[in-house]
Amino acid sequence: MTLPKFLLADNSKFPEDIFVLHTEFPRFLINLKDDEVEWFEDLTGESEEDIATELADLMDKAGAFYDDEMKEFD
Repeated sequence: MTLPKFLLADNSKFPEDIFVLHTEFPRFLINLKDDEVEWFEDLTGESEEDIATELADLMDKAGAFYDDEMKEFD
């Protein structure tokens, strides 16, 4: 099965939160409400600078993905 790079996720126990799941390496879940990130990968040994740069880029892409998805509902 081919997975999309990003998936929207929500949970009725967190009605104010908006989650985007990144399915490729490095896999993570971001809460767009507060930009909190939960990593599903062990990034030990990775360059902190590379991680910070990649995270910033992926967070921007996650936000753009969400915006594009919401345009589909309008």
